[in-house]
Amino acid sequence: MPKPLTIPDLSDEVTLARYPFLPQAKAWIAQMASRHGIDLDELLEGGMMERARIRARSRLVDSVDSKDGVGIASIGDIHTEEGRILEAFSFYYARLVVGASEDERLISRWAQAEAERAQQILENDPNLATIAHVYLSEVECVGGVWKIGLADFTELCTGITGSRWRLPNCDISRGWVTLYDEGDKYPSKRKVARLLRERMKQEIKNDAVAKMEKMDSSLLIRLSEPVGMIRGLVASKTAETIALIGAGEDFWPPCMTKAVSELAEGVNLNHFGRVFLGSMSRCLGLPIETTVDFFRTAPDFDEGTTTYQVSHLYDREYTPSGCSKLKINHNCGVKPGDDRLCDQSWMDHPLKYIRAKQRRRKQQQDVEAKLGVTKTGDA
Repeated sequence: MPKPLTIPDLSDEVTLARYPFLPQAKAWIAQMASRHGIDLDELLEGGMMERARIRARSRLVDSVDSKDGVGIASIGDIHTEEGRILEAFSFYYARLVVGASEDERLISRWAQAEAERAQQILENDPNLATIAHVYLSEVECVGGVWKIGLADFTELCTGITGSRWRLPNCDISRGWVTLYDEGDKYPSKRKVARLLRERMKQEIKNDAVAKMEKMDSSLLIRLSEPVGMIRGLVASKTAETIALIGAGEDFWPPCMTKAVSELAEGVNLNHFGRVFLGSMSRCLGLPIETTVDFFRTAPDFDEGTTTYQVSHLYDREYTPSGCSKLKINHNCGVKPGDDRLCDQSWMDHPLKYIRAKQRRRKQQQDVEAKLGVTKTGDA
């Protein structure tokens, strides 16, 4: 991962409060904790940190429930010391909670939401250049047009959808990629902020995982209530997304349920899984809008790009791949014994699974109907 050999000095406390995951923020937050007597007990249960915990819960809920990441509005004025404390320590508390969940998917989802929040602020932040030099090894801005090193761009663009991020469509010269304005919709500064989001997301996730690995049982117990809250919200959101299809859900093969559930949990499906879900949805007669909604909680969701790609699958009448290809591409999570229908030797395609389930349901209904007639006649 390309990184700058040295990071710029950053002492502006407002900026450190806005982006409390910055490496420069660690020492500043430690100083604030020492100055105000904020230890772990205070952070978890103290009266002074109650508002910080409220803001932290808001950050966590937004990471699950909001399409745009964590809300950018803080609960205090970060131009005051009290406001900066609330914002910085709310991030620290939220990080403790997701770490205590011991769920890397939840951590990834939270990191994605925090990075999305940071991107929204960065696009209009006069300190954008300073932040860029924290995370990118080669970056410069000339006349409002940003350029970044090819090594940074190549690593970061792979996690972003859209043709503008594909190397053949980029302006590359002497190891630099120029991020030209695309009008007001996608100016150069928004492009560099979007790339920074990818790097920040990974750093936030890495820090949270590191904290998770160091947690002891006593801390896990103390954080069980907020962990239960966020886990319950994730479960509710997953069920809500799966229910979009209505009655047809009963006939879904496990591979389709897995794809929709993972997207609802913020997992980034691989390309094969995306094509599979889109083609399955087409075969089931789902509206394009419903299929697009499946992807709405995925990392890096872009409505225009997703609608275009799903429409392409529908227009070209793609059919879903069979079980063998799903297994090869890690999109089948079924193990022997998990599903009796999948265990059948003749079961080799998800659509065959649906037809088999429909036949079984019809046979069951016919039997129940006959039993009903018999009982009525006997009476």
